[in-house]
Amino acid sequence: MNYKLLGRSGLKVSQLCLGTMGFGTEGGWGADKETSFEILDAYADAGGNFLDTANVYKLGTGEKIIGEYLTNHDRDQFVIATKYTLKDNNTNANASGNNRKNMMRSVEQSLQRLQTDFIDVLYLHIWDHITPIDEVMRGLDDLIRQGKVNYAAISDTPAWVVAKGNTLAELMGWSQLIALQVEYSLIQRTPERELIPMAKHFGMTVTPWAPLGGGALTGKYLRGESGRVKAESNRRDANSERITRQVMAIADEIGATPAHVALAWTTQQGFSCIPVVGATNVEQLKDNLKAADLILSSEHITKLNDVSKITLGFPGDFFNEDNVKVNSFGGFYDKVEKR
Repeated sequence: MNYKLLGRSGLKVSQLCLGTMGFGTEGGWGADKETSFEILDAYADAGGNFLDTANVYKLGTGEKIIGEYLTNHDRDQFVIATKYTLKDNNTNANASGNNRKNMMRSVEQSLQRLQTDFIDVLYLHIWDHITPIDEVMRGLDDLIRQGKVNYAAISDTPAWVVAKGNTLAELMGWSQLIALQVEYSLIQRTPERELIPMAKHFGMTVTPWAPLGGGALTGKYLRGESGRVKAESNRRDANSERITRQVMAIADEIGATPAHVALAWTTQQGFSCIPVVGATNVEQLKDNLKAADLILSSEHITKLNDVSKITLGFPGDFFNEDNVKVNSFGGFYDKVEKR
């Protein structure tokens, strides 16, 4: 396992992040505590150190399992990322959302479940469309100053909100957001319209969730296998199947699995990207970790980019028009370095 810097920080994290949303059996699926411990052992043995969880995963069981695991292991070996926003109870109107009250309450409870004094990376989980972003940024900075959180990050939030938050933080001397977690895969490339360009500008690492499209990109549904993704989902529509068949063809050609190919693609797109890879058994984890060693050729990257290409809409497609390039660069477009 190699290590990458998380955003514009000096924090070193493994190139594949272990998603722990499946730790716990609530909801009729997932890994029990013993299996979760085995997954954590295998991940650590491979050099992995980056764990992704949230206050609501498996009704809090996910954090509890990690906390119990850490009581018998070196806490400082791991970079623990958790999230706040979503409700963990229905007691009052402020038991959910991005507001400071819920942030502070959620963090205290996550610290208890994780049995630790600090959270390495705290994500805002989902934007609530009502809390001022300056309230969020000041709250995150206060937690960092208190030593309860080391770094701030954000998930599932419009690009303009994230950009405003980081700009305010820079102006006010607050801690900036270093990572952006969004759904991103070969069958979900719409973050390329605004979110990923914004992340590149601010030097944020993108940590995609569902990099395998809920398992669709492994080809299991085309093989007639069962899974949690419903047949009417856009992860299993004609376009997704077309993309998956190309992934499977390349996998066959190079002697890899479709999962390896799909994961490797996310890390070779020209920006800092650490996919969040979930597992509910050790064999699944060990197989996914093999993607860390796979480097796709430029030819294969081109094939995958072409089969999964999306329209950028306005202004992205407008900027790519030849006349716009000529008028904006005076005939020097191909001779000027691009950021």
